[in-house]
Amino acid sequence: MTVKLIQPRMRKRPMDTDLKLHMAPPLGLLTVAAVLRGEHQVTVENENIGPVDLRDTPDIVGISVTVDVLPRAMEIARAYRSRGIPVVAGGIHITTAADTVPEDAFDALCIGAAEGVWPEIMKDLACRGALRKRYRCKGPLRGEEIVSPAYDMIAPENYLYCNVVHTSRGCPYRCDFCYNSGREHRYVNRPIPDVLADIRATGQRHILFIDDNFAGNRAWIREFLTAILPLGLKWNAAVSLDVAWEPELLDLMRRSGCQSLFIGFESIDPRSIGSVHKGQNRTDRYDRAVEEIHKRGIMINASFVFGLDGDTPETFSATLDWILRNRIETVTSHILTPYPGTVLFDRMLAEGRLLTRDLSLYNTAH
Repeated sequence: MTVKLIQPRMRKRPMDTDLKLHMAPPLGLLTVAAVLRGEHQVTVENENIGPVDLRDTPDIVGISVTVDVLPRAMEIARAYRSRGIPVVAGGIHITTAADTVPEDAFDALCIGAAEGVWPEIMKDLACRGALRKRYRCKGPLRGEEIVSPAYDMIAPENYLYCNVVHTSRGCPYRCDFCYNSGREHRYVNRPIPDVLADIRATGQRHILFIDDNFAGNRAWIREFLTAILPLGLKWNAAVSLDVAWEPELLDLMRRSGCQSLFIGFESIDPRSIGSVHKGQNRTDRYDRAVEEIHKRGIMINASFVFGLDGDTPETFSATLDWILRNRIETVTSHILTPYPGTVLFDRMLAEGRLLTRDLSLYNTAH
């Protein structure tokens, strides 16, 4: 069968440039492609790179959906379904908040890991000629079941970064505003040989590890960093702040090639941190954490969320003062956004604090 996988066009936020559209290839869809292409003819089209041909006739279409691209995903689905071509929606928004998707928007929803769902979808289409409305991955995926993305399907000229690798899925923490607080999300590490194979597949020595929490499993990360020591890599990753309390781990990170770390500080106010149950962040130890990371020559991309309960009009200037005082290299800032399916969304909905259900606005810029 012919399978077409589509990444819908994202709407740029005020702070985004065109580089945002070309940042990195859609590893989720490339993973689906790797799952299916042994038995099917698979193509991947990214609407952020160029127009998607909506006049072709694949046997089935799969669309990756984040919350803000849901309206566009539904438009694409209508174009195919009007001609009798079945459309399946998957991705982080579908997995976390399937109940927010209109019942008639897609033929089927893929909830959970693609590896545990797409073979069943294709079997139903081949044997029954029809799909169920929902497919759910049965149980947590084991690390060895995670399929490597089809790196050979990436056109390097289309992206700023093609050197993206994931070592895990999920996060051991459950901060209220994060998708990982959703019921469907679990934390699992991949086998180290599989990750090393993906590093080789990128053909590069500078690697961006795109895990939600690269260092979420301390035993695993120590073994992995030891394994990559001989490779001479330069790498960047996102980690939780608590890595700063383990000097030996920071030393190993630096020796193995760490150049910078993305860290969710979120707020310098303990009341705001407490309001979203991010207990691994100790605001009274922020300065020391930065010092420990910086003295090893590792840069910091500090992420902040504004609008948390506990914030005041003085929060902005106080945060800026802290950033400058600690010589933070780069900063990422967001407006608090209650993604559907998270603990934060459920709480704000119950408290009557949601001003709109227009999901296209749920992009941290409104």
